[in-house]
Amino acid sequence: MADLRSYLGEAAAAVWRVERPLSVLGEVTALQHRLGERGRFPVVFVARPLLADGTPSAIPVVTNLTASRSLSARALGLSDPARAAAELARRAATPIPPAAVSFPQAAVHQVVEEGETVDLGRLPILRQHAGDLGHYVTAGHCTTVDPESGVDNIAIQRCCVRGPRRLTFYPYPGSHNARNLERWWGRGEACPVAIWIGHHPRVSIATQSQLGYPQSHWAAAGGIVGEPIPLTPSRTFGERLLVPADAEIVIEGWCPVGVREADGPFAEYTGVMGVQTAAPVIEVTCVTRRRDAWYHDIGAGLEDHLVPDNLAMEARLWSLVKPTSPSLVAVHVPFSGRRFNVYLQFRDPRLGEVRDALAAALSYRRIRTAIAVDEDIDLGDDGAVLWAVATRMTWGRDAVLIDGLSHPNLDPSLPPGAVTITKLAIDATLPPAPGPGLPKPFTPRLKVNDQALAKARAILARADSSEWPQE
Repeated sequence: MADLRSYLGEAAAAVWRVERPLSVLGEVTALQHRLGERGRFPVVFVARPLLADGTPSAIPVVTNLTASRSLSARALGLSDPARAAAELARRAATPIPPAAVSFPQAAVHQVVEEGETVDLGRLPILRQHAGDLGHYVTAGHCTTVDPESGVDNIAIQRCCVRGPRRLTFYPYPGSHNARNLERWWGRGEACPVAIWIGHHPRVSIATQSQLGYPQSHWAAAGGIVGEPIPLTPSRTFGERLLVPADAEIVIEGWCPVGVREADGPFAEYTGVMGVQTAAPVIEVTCVTRRRDAWYHDIGAGLEDHLVPDNLAMEARLWSLVKPTSPSLVAVHVPFSGRRFNVYLQFRDPRLGEVRDALAAALSYRRIRTAIAVDEDIDLGDDGAVLWAVATRMTWGRDAVLIDGLSHPNLDPSLPPGAVTITKLAIDATLPPAPGPGLPKPFTPRLKVNDQALAKARAILARADSSEWPQE
């Protein structure tokens, strides 16, 4: 099984190694912001991070692992990023059970710190944005288990450092981890939690598959990866909570019944600061890691944060919509829409089929707006989708509002206390052809002939950029 360090070897050309010391107090994240503004998305390896007190950390920071769709698609072995949804859904539907690795053989157990020896302040956990409550674990795969079925669940959720052996843990309301926590507390028992950090991005992405409850992610993730994922018992919980044997770091602990502390503000995937809330607390019992561990961080609210989960959403939406619409050819959850918008692409749909598909897509809790377009529209180009909306639909005929649906988590547009939401479906597809073999009724798009385009490309290929007119 490949791990984080083998991936950086594979992606050498796309890795930027930063030797200059960078503070965990905003400097690493600021670099990600500047790279994104310039349209550059390399993996960033910070060799010498500085802790909050200014001392060097012996543990490097790796970030931007999933900062672009193309980077993430390559890590997953996807030949066509535009058709990721169908392929990921197919892989997840062919599960491969995990492989067992004994405690002594697991790389993540090479160093074990327990009890008073644990100090989260020695890890280069970042405080990313102005306004963040504190230092947040952002790439921690929080693993809990349903006490009744014994089925585990994995989700990346924000965890704020509140002391040497204390974290807040914020499972979004209604999430599977939140259900597991509530079930433990309903029994009057503390909830076990293991947070694993750092792995090959295809494992990190695969374990974010959107599944039913209760349903373990490990077999579905194995299907996406294409091989069994090696798992090892956690130090505190043994076989009850398994963690990847090849991870970099694992933080283990208990959520005591009913104990909550302030969590947030925090920079969320919405692109705005998430408000402060009362969150459960993890009392840390143990930290295990590799001897030469690397710390994986995700830039909250940046592409690095959204791309992997958006890919997982696409696979889930494909599985929801395709049974109702055989003409569906692609699904895209764009970064521009955060996790609230989805684009659906169709090839010659029958009457009514697009509307059925849009309704199915809006049944997915996270989606607030669904837009349907034809096959000639590039789903990866927001401008092309908006062009279709502007030229192929009318609001009175092709826009449908559906009231009373469940709403996406952390939606900043919702009024306080809102229980349901109104969602929007937009059918920007062309009318069907009037008969077999006939073209669809539409006005031809602007186009120059292929010979002229070839000549223009040749001129630009030969020209030096200094010859181009300055804006």
